[in-house]
Amino acid sequence: MKQALNEKTICSLAPHRSLERGRDYYEHGLVRDLAVYDGAIIAKVKGGRTYTIKIDIDAGDDFHYSCTCPMGAEGEFCKHCVATALAWIDSRDSKNTKATAIVNLTDVESYLHTLDKSLLVEMLMEQVLENELLWKNLYFKVSQAQSGGFDIANWKRAIRNAFEIDDFVSYRQTYQYIRGIDDVIDSVGELLDGPYATEVVELAEYALQQAAEALNYIDDSDGGMGDVMYRLHELHLKSCEKAKPDPEKLAAHLFDLELNSGGDVFSQSAKTYSALLGKEGLAIYRRLADQAWEKLASAVSKPDLRRPDSNMALNLIEIKETLAEMSGDIEELVDIKKRDLSYAYHYLQIAEIYQKAGNKDKALKWAEAGIKAFPSKTDFRLREFLADEYHRRKRHEEAVELIWTNFTDSLCLAKYQKLKKHAEKTGQWLIWREKAMRYLEKRLTKQGSKIDRWTYDPGYSTMVEILLWEKNPQGAWQAANLGGCTQSIWMKLAALREQDHPLDAVGVYRKYVNPTIEQTNNQAYAEAVKLIKKIQSLMLRLGESKVFAPYLAELRMKYKAKRNFIKLLDQINV
Repeated sequence: MKQALNEKTICSLAPHRSLERGRDYYEHGLVRDLAVYDGAIIAKVKGGRTYTIKIDIDAGDDFHYSCTCPMGAEGEFCKHCVATALAWIDSRDSKNTKATAIVNLTDVESYLHTLDKSLLVEMLMEQVLENELLWKNLYFKVSQAQSGGFDIANWKRAIRNAFEIDDFVSYRQTYQYIRGIDDVIDSVGELLDGPYATEVVELAEYALQQAAEALNYIDDSDGGMGDVMYRLHELHLKSCEKAKPDPEKLAAHLFDLELNSGGDVFSQSAKTYSALLGKEGLAIYRRLADQAWEKLASAVSKPDLRRPDSNMALNLIEIKETLAEMSGDIEELVDIKKRDLSYAYHYLQIAEIYQKAGNKDKALKWAEAGIKAFPSKTDFRLREFLADEYHRRKRHEEAVELIWTNFTDSLCLAKYQKLKKHAEKTGQWLIWREKAMRYLEKRLTKQGSKIDRWTYDPGYSTMVEILLWEKNPQGAWQAANLGGCTQSIWMKLAALREQDHPLDAVGVYRKYVNPTIEQTNNQAYAEAVKLIKKIQSLMLRLGESKVFAPYLAELRMKYKAKRNFIKLLDQINV
């Protein structure tokens, strides 16, 4: 049964927040290059960044859609998908003239079929000169055609070209950059259909080396390069499975790669390739690790990043730990870990090893040793671990004291919630709560009067968050007015007060309109207009619409030089 793309479908696919934001994007005209091809809508949506969207027009139960934004990568029908779908519905339903009608990509394809081959070549060459991704793809295909057979040097050249970076790949450029790399990986993977498994092993290793180097020159906030490296690891393993190399030679080769590679490129190879290595290969791996361990004894006892062999030492520690875990030898694993006890967290790691092995007494011993070794700069996770162990032994008061120290070290809602959880086991939560509130009142500093985009002054934010979590919005409002809080928390408070205290909400929204506009970017302008619309709605409820018009005029006069903001402001009907 086909599922048509309509507003009902959009509402069923998109989270509530995406619906609201997507409608705003659509209404503000941020959908660009809308086209239809092969039963799908293709568009670009311009916000803080520009993203590419593809949505099926008709589909079965499994409705296909994609967006290159972070939320789209997680499989969500994001605000950009919502905006694109609404724009398409509007274009479909409106009575477009021929001059304004959408030209489908099918129409473009049909038109291209009518052109002379030489003209098509000329048009394509113009694009090759402008489009680096297209240039690299065609260069690779031409090189393959000219080689007349398999040429590994040509394949390496294609990989090198795909990863090549002139200066730095910004966040906006990452998607296109990764796309070019994915195309080459796809081509390398297709070689496994032929007699080239051994060559693919070499190519995958070469590509992983290129990827590790490229990571230093790319904004990989969305993890695109991480996905590339995962694909290459999978390809390397698959090609090894098909090539069936000698286990002992494979062990020596993988050990060398894992020991000397940067960025966890061949991390935990003994475990990943264990089926291919077999007993003989794993024995070689262990022997090589033991030899290197003795050679680098001073480096692995306390890794120092300033040493030239520090990266090798860290890799070797992980190799030894992986082998110990695979053998199930707990004491060997602890011996490796305890060579470096320069951080409280290392004590926790050992305690967790013993806990997992069922040795609770040794787990307690190591956790207490960590607290003793680091009494004032203890890892909060170590305190939480020890507190749980104390609770297990009915030592509740000692457990809560540890969690109290965590709270005083880092005043935040999460630590307060932990304190409540542990204190309730003693039946004395109200006493601890009063103590926590008194401590907060002494330690928190009232927020300054200045509000701008450069200043971060949390004020009483922690206390306000706690009171909101405790379902005390009135207390939270009073605390915020007494000591101030961050903008995001003010917005939560304002939303809560809209129903019964609309004038309070208006005051909060007005307070942040100007600082938001002064961020001077289109996304900020859109946020400011949303606040202004909320103010308008509340003023209408209060019967103060006459007050809103002068306020709007004041904003128009003050920010008349910000043309993009004024365009959005013009959409508000007074």
